[in-house]
Amino acid sequence: MLSTSRNKRGHHRYHAPSLLRVLGNRDALALGFGAMIGFGWVVLTGGWINDAGTMGAVTAMIAGGIIMSIVGLTYAELTAAMPKAGGEHNFLLRAMGPRWSFVGSWAITGGYVTIVAFEAVALPRTAGYLFPNLSQIPLWQIAGEQVYLTWALVGAVAAVVITGINIRGVKLAGVVQTFVVLFLLIVGVMLVLGSFTGGSTVNMEPFFTGGMGGFFAVLVVVPFLFVGFDVIPQSAEEVNVAPRQIGRLVVVAVILATIWYVMIVLTTSSSMSAAAIGQTDIATADAMGALFGSDVMAKVLIAGGIAGILTSWNSLLLGASRLMFSMARSGMLPAWFGKLHPKFRTPTNSLIFVGVLSFMAPFFGTQMLGWLVDSGAPSIVIAYILVAVAFVVLRRREPKMDRPLRVGGKGNGGVVIGVAAAALCLALLSLYMPGMPAALSFEPWVLFALWWVGGVFFYLRIPAGIAPGHDAEERLLESLGSRRS
Repeated sequence: MLSTSRNKRGHHRYHAPSLLRVLGNRDALALGFGAMIGFGWVVLTGGWINDAGTMGAVTAMIAGGIIMSIVGLTYAELTAAMPKAGGEHNFLLRAMGPRWSFVGSWAITGGYVTIVAFEAVALPRTAGYLFPNLSQIPLWQIAGEQVYLTWALVGAVAAVVITGINIRGVKLAGVVQTFVVLFLLIVGVMLVLGSFTGGSTVNMEPFFTGGMGGFFAVLVVVPFLFVGFDVIPQSAEEVNVAPRQIGRLVVVAVILATIWYVMIVLTTSSSMSAAAIGQTDIATADAMGALFGSDVMAKVLIAGGIAGILTSWNSLLLGASRLMFSMARSGMLPAWFGKLHPKFRTPTNSLIFVGVLSFMAPFFGTQMLGWLVDSGAPSIVIAYILVAVAFVVLRRREPKMDRPLRVGGKGNGGVVIGVAAAALCLALLSLYMPGMPAALSFEPWVLFALWWVGGVFFYLRIPAGIAPGHDAEERLLESLGSRRS
């Protein structure tokens, strides 16, 4: 269990946590890949093709995959060097100190929370495709859309079940994740086979549309689509493999996700004309039905979409809870978030907190889907920028730090990778700003601001002036203990 004791000065200090190291290679890869392959590919693909054309969307996905792979390389080295629960939290503590660590940790936690909530709304949205009479007992209207009790309860009940699975242990969550990812991959193989037998390259035209605006409209969702490879660092204390291998799994997960998204765009666009895709409700499902000439196959694709919802939901709930657990362990969040279950040794309260937010999300209706996608993306990119900076800082300040996996060779190649990651993510962040082709609307900025207003409260509780370093967490806890005394 997570407990406290007094040091010689009488200050409270946390003992090392007792998370269970029970995940293997397959479990970790399933968590990272499954986190990235959520539900976005089911509901957003038609929009990508309409905005940028088939090859425009593919180009944007490849560009996004390259950006995320470069960012992933920085994560890979840092995760291998610091295989502790919390990922970004530990990297930034050592490189930039507690306050910057909180900013990066709060940012990526916000991204995780928005996607967990997104999946809670996406599940009833998908179930409605399979069960047209799902929406019963009207509650209220939000943004002009009616919210129904039976519809919302599908997402809310699922939130309870998935949170319960995670509370009962990371191994159970990992096993569930692996089996659902396998089903998702089977659906992907079926989609590829359908494209070869029933698709046409003529349907893929026009290959490019919308110019650079269309390209950026697709590129701007990349952080939302690819967030999740960093779940592997979050669970590093629970992965029973060599640190070097943990780092490699980060990059492998990003590459697999890039291949998946490119495949989805190509197969969907081959199924029917761009005009027909523009008129579909859920493009990938209708594409699957068209490729096989069967409504049943469309429902199989929807089942794959539900699998994607569950894998992403499960992984990011795990990641968000480990981050909040790590912040509580460092004294950045109340100790309540650091409580471990006495039997299953999972961060129960952190899981319940995120679970409650996902329970509430479906009651805000389908408009919440787009708002959540957009509101979480800037926070995710902010975290990636800070990790890239931390990577460069540690390469300069601690050149002899133990690095089981060293990217970029022995020279300055690693520094070049880190600088490139920071620069590319800064460029990506600029796309969300007012006046840019993919500027966010008012509602996402409201959700973004609400999350960060909460963050300011905790940020100001962290003492200033604590230098970064390998013992930054210990010095932070001593400072907080002195303040309480």
